Amino acid sequence: MEILDVVDECGNPTGETVARETAHEKGIMHRTSHVWLLRKKQGKVQILLQKRCETKESYPGCYDISSAGHIPSGMDFVESALRELHEELGISASDDELIFCGDRTVIWNDCFGGKPFHDRQYSRVFILWRDIDEEKFIIQKEEIDSVLWMELDECISAIENNLIKHCIYPGELRMVRYACENKRMK
Repeated sequence: MEILDVVDECGNPTGETVARETAHEKGIMHRTSHVWLLRKKQGKVQILLQKRCETKESYPGCYDISSAGHIPSGMDFVESALRELHEELGISASDDELIFCGDRTVIWNDCFGGKPFHDRQYSRVFILWRDIDEEKFIIQKEEIDSVLWMELDECISAIENNLIKHCIYPGELRMVRYACENKRMK
């Protein structure tokens, strides 16, 4: 059972913990880390999407964030982001390689497997620059079917216009683009 820290509206742990399943069942605020992998090819920024496994209960076969995960109790945003990168994509990185993009609050309700699902996340969003060919990633087969590099602006357009099956919040992609443009990265 995965135990998460309950957090306030600013992402600060309250001292309480909750099982992940209970957090989603009751809509209890918890934390996640999101990492978007970027690379530059032929003068354009590309972003890596992961395709969720067809066996996933939520959003099977949908394109999603390069790497993301719930933060276990007692762990911080960066530590969790680095752990998820390694587990999901086989990438080792150091904390100074993660570039902070911003924080956002995720609030949505759905139904999976016939049960209500109430998500309340405080998410910290990072960028990691890595030029790795798709077939070189060591993907976590229980979570991911495949990965796909896509030019960033094309990806934003595809997500905003629902041209690909996805579970990505368009505003987060715009946050990534803004960080790229304004932090003069790579």
